Amino acid sequence: METVVSGIRSTGNLHLGNYYGAIQNFIKMQHEYNCYFFIADLHSLTTHPTPANLHNNVKQVLVEYLAAGIDPEKATIYVQSDVPEVAELYLYLNMNAYLGELERSTSFKDKVRAQPDNVNAGLLTYPVLMAADIIIHKATKVPVGKDQEQHLEMARTFGNRFNRLYNNDYFPEPYAFTYGSNLVKIPGLDGKGKMGKSEGEGNAVYLSDTPEVIRKKVMRAVTDSGPTVENQEKPQEIQNLFDLMKVVSTEDTYKHFDNLYNTMQVRYGDLKKQLAEDMVNATAPIRERINDIAGDSVYLSRVASLGAEKARESAGRTIREVREIIGFRKF
Repeated sequence: METVVSGIRSTGNLHLGNYYGAIQNFIKMQHEYNCYFFIADLHSLTTHPTPANLHNNVKQVLVEYLAAGIDPEKATIYVQSDVPEVAELYLYLNMNAYLGELERSTSFKDKVRAQPDNVNAGLLTYPVLMAADIIIHKATKVPVGKDQEQHLEMARTFGNRFNRLYNNDYFPEPYAFTYGSNLVKIPGLDGKGKMGKSEGEGNAVYLSDTPEVIRKKVMRAVTDSGPTVENQEKPQEIQNLFDLMKVVSTEDTYKHFDNLYNTMQVRYGDLKKQLAEDMVNATAPIRERINDIAGDSVYLSRVASLGAEKARESAGRTIREVREIIGFRKF
């Protein structure tokens, strides 16, 4: 059975982009593949969270993973820092990762521009840690969004470089995987790019948001003054709303508002009210489960412990074999 690995950074609540862009795939995959889904708390250290925030964020993501439908009996759900073998492999891969290629990483360039006062080594070697997360379980399939494709390419580079350096075919090549024909990208409400926690306040709708919060966020979504000719191309901020409607609304609802737009009769207030209600309905079952699971600390502890045990069994086997390949041997 092929192995799938993917993770979500522990920076708080999951949003619709996470759910429709990744977690729905996770739910399908857990029945067909050997799946490892992790909460990337080591990655989050690049932003220097407080200890309280770090722990609470990890808990929130774990709760929402479970509420969204990931089954700890079918898939391995674990906290990244509970598996120290990941950090060890990260060290070994760093020895063969070169400054120039790391500095050329698109995500590193973006972070340097966004946070010039916090350009730390963790940001520079972020792709190396991502590679360690993936190849520690010798994964061949990785459900990632379009913004992570370069990191996945670098994971192949580091794995292949290890193989060449030690004249061994140990690490397989991991590739992006989704059940659809394309990797999914869920747009945000700000009229620009993807939905994400780092894109600014009001851009994302979270799985735990109350109906009132969802309605307020959607009603504040960016729009224009409306179409001026029939069948005109939608500007980005309007296309984003229709793309979101395509995800959470019925096909008839989408066609109704698309027709209104094409005939210059659309009222954005009505469109946003409909979109908000469809988002409320789509997230209602998850929101209810979040509230139930969040209060069950015994269950959460059991899930985290089980996940760590299963992940360490796989990761430990890899590290033992990697150490042997490198030449670390006991006297």
